[in-house]
Amino acid sequence: MDGQNLAYALTQVGHNFGAVIVVAAPLYALATAKSAGARGVLWLALAGWALQLASGGLFGLVSYHFYGQLPDIHGIAIGALVLKLLCALTAVALLALALLRPQAATGGGGGAARWRVLAALGATALAAAAFLRWFS
Repeated sequence: MDGQNLAYALTQVGHNFGAVIVVAAPLYALATAKSAGARGVLWLALAGWALQLASGGLFGLVSYHFYGQLPDIHGIAIGALVLKLLCALTAVALLALALLRPQAATGGGGGAARWRVLAALGATALAAAAFLRWFS
């Protein structure tokens, strides 16, 4: 068995499940009219973004382990990677704020707005992944 391909495939499995979660969790919350402070969905979304960040870093570590260097990306791929990181960090910050300060999550009656932003961040990161993959 080829250890490199197995490592990449297992990392991709985790990354794919994270991608599902970061898009589906806020869409679920919107479809079921969950408040922006629905803790279970907030934790699920946070876990999805954590999985995205961890597996994204693992891609680099697998490359480093097998090739002795990080992946050689440039141009559009770097822009896509930066966009994915910005989406992830913004989402984690929003989710942490909602979990640490529940009153901030529900204040003003704009609960759906947070879920829309989180859904947009997930969709944007997922779209950027295609550019990262095919331009690297």
